[in-house]
Amino acid sequence: MSTATKPNHIGRKISRIRELKDMKQEALAQALGTNQQAVSIMENSETIEEEKLAEVAKALGVSVEAIKNFSEEAVFNIIGNTFEDHGSITTGNYHCTFNPLDKVIELYERLIQAEKELVQAEKEKVELLKGK
Repeated sequence: MSTATKPNHIGRKISRIRELKDMKQEALAQALGTNQQAVSIMENSETIEEEKLAEVAKALGVSVEAIKNFSEEAVFNIIGNTFEDHGSITTGNYHCTFNPLDKVIELYERLIQAEKELVQAEKEKVELLKGK
């Protein structure tokens, strides 16, 4: 039994994260100020300079650590746990897919609109009663 670890192929990890984010090489290239061929070469490289890795992480909207520690197995475990067992997610970093503040604002605006409609209905009611 071998105890050798899998190589930490950073380029392949960048490629998988980009694909999971539904981003084409051309889009990543544009965000990095380079061309698609350069992104292809980078994604085939086992190692990448820290400075370049930081730029790529920023363009992908993830941390450098997220790229370095990326594991497809972990992604599939998270997806599996999320869809199969909603009640027992106890590990990992889970982030909202929406901005909670936007939802609060949306609900507040709906509440204000409902109050305005209620006030308008009351005004109409008073006018009807005055007319009788």
